[in-house]
Amino acid sequence: MSSRRKFIEKVLGGTIGLTVAPALLRAKSGKNAEGPVVISTWNNVNANRAAWAALASGKPALDAVEEGVKTVEADPKDMSVGYGGRPDRDGHVTLDASIMNAAGDCGSVCFLQDIKHPISVARKVMEDTPHVMLAGAGARQFALENGFQEENLLTPEAEKAWKVWQKEAKYKPIINIENHDTIGMLAMDQQGDLSGACTTSGLAFKMHGRVGDSPIIGAGLFVDNEVGGAVATGMGEAIVKVCGSFLVVELMRQGRTAEEACRAAVERVVKKQKNYEEFQVCFLALRKDGTYGGYALHKGFTYAISTEPEPKITKSSFYLSR
Repeated sequence: MSSRRKFIEKVLGGTIGLTVAPALLRAKSGKNAEGPVVISTWNNVNANRAAWAALASGKPALDAVEEGVKTVEADPKDMSVGYGGRPDRDGHVTLDASIMNAAGDCGSVCFLQDIKHPISVARKVMEDTPHVMLAGAGARQFALENGFQEENLLTPEAEKAWKVWQKEAKYKPIINIENHDTIGMLAMDQQGDLSGACTTSGLAFKMHGRVGDSPIIGAGLFVDNEVGGAVATGMGEAIVKVCGSFLVVELMRQGRTAEEACRAAVERVVKKQKNYEEFQVCFLALRKDGTYGGYALHKGFTYAISTEPEPKITKSSFYLSR
């Protein structure tokens, strides 16, 4: 019996109903991995390295995705996530994040201000409250009451970009330019369990109070440990309208490969939304059998994959070229 077959049986054994397991075992297309896997949107190699190190030390996938995306949240050079994120049109940095574990538990925060690591607050919501989502001032209060420190997240670089924007004060999505991007991450640990995380500062110069797909379970993130997980990036409103990540997971449940499921979700956006040529939408998925893939509306989406300590960057297939 091949090592690949052994890995699949280890992961699937006793966890998937008869209607799902045969489809997953029959899948022959898609990129494969034979052990722990980390996958994340865009070129977030440092995030992948941190998550992989967590898995290599024996930590569960939930710890890995949290530790992975925290590296981006803390990086002021990444102006679409966390500290250093571009502000809304009123000059406030507002953050959204969600996290989901193998048991189907989930937590999220939205419109959170002054807290550097919204993903950790989201996990705290998941583990220590009866709720799934906390918003705005309530999320901030919860974070401060649980030991998170208040910090000014508006860096000089982000403030400068905001002041330049104010000269015309117009918002138009720029495809593959990080004025509206996210880090979404999925991981499979040594036990074959899946978890996912998603965190962002949202649309640059958005209306004050705007919330995108990232903190919405089923839109920006969804994990079903019997099937797989999916994350999304790009124009959040478009993703919310099709329940994008949930849709990808359900298509994988029906037996589609990760890339096939992501493509079908993009095609749903195209079918349902008339202005699809004006924005980017990307999906990334990891199946329970260790296969993974992504698909984008426009050319230019990349993702980082780790099946060993050093990540690799992969170019996604796409629906339109421009």
